[in-house]
Amino acid sequence: MKLIQSLELKKKRKEERLFVAEGPKVVGDLLPLFVCRLIIATEVWLKAHPHAQAAEVIEVSDEELRKASFLKAPQEVLALFELPESVALAGVAEKELCLALDDVQDPGNLGTIIRVADWFGIKHLICSIGTVDAFNPKTVQASMGAVARVNIHYVDLPAYLADLRGMSPQVPIYGTFLEGKNIYKEPLSANGVIVMGNEGKGISNHTEQYVTHKLFIPNYPEGAETSESLNVAIATAITCSEFRRR
Repeated sequence: MKLIQSLELKKKRKEERLFVAEGPKVVGDLLPLFVCRLIIATEVWLKAHPHAQAAEVIEVSDEELRKASFLKAPQEVLALFELPESVALAGVAEKELCLALDDVQDPGNLGTIIRVADWFGIKHLICSIGTVDAFNPKTVQASMGAVARVNIHYVDLPAYLADLRGMSPQVPIYGTFLEGKNIYKEPLSANGVIVMGNEGKGISNHTEQYVTHKLFIPNYPEGAETSESLNVAIATAITCSEFRRR
């Protein structure tokens, strides 16, 4: 119980090389792809999944699961998985479309963005050092298992983009800005990097200087008084959808 609760902290996740996943859907998606150290589950779940593999499996009551869980309404099973090994990032943006996040802070937003990336076949998510940890329990839950299928990299984002511009100047770097050009009228490529910004501040000046194509999602009708901006996860979904539509 102490170990599970400690994994709410990024520091402890790094020390233990473990993260928490909960619920039949998320745990079920992760079991074939990550090494599972521990499963704690109700009798109902264990009977339905007799072949679930983990270093240790413990049957618990609903009340015991509730005490261990990070959810308001626990869902039959909680598991501890080993953090995945990092995957090489070099050369990826030259061949395919990648997403980059500049200091996204909300775990729910990040989890939804990981899910969006998975839906649109984007295999690499490049996060600034200041972006919330992808293996935060809330992020894992919001990703609905997509965290197993998207490679997540934490880098010095301006330095990464500077290196990309220097080594492969032909690779487009897109970013969303209120002063950008209408995304529905601009040519879009099948490779490169799409940068999405912080919930309140948008894309930082340090990152903006490396963006080669500034895009804007117009409201409707254009010029009407509407909300000031879109939630970053929703804006990411609209942006990815338009890239894939081409």
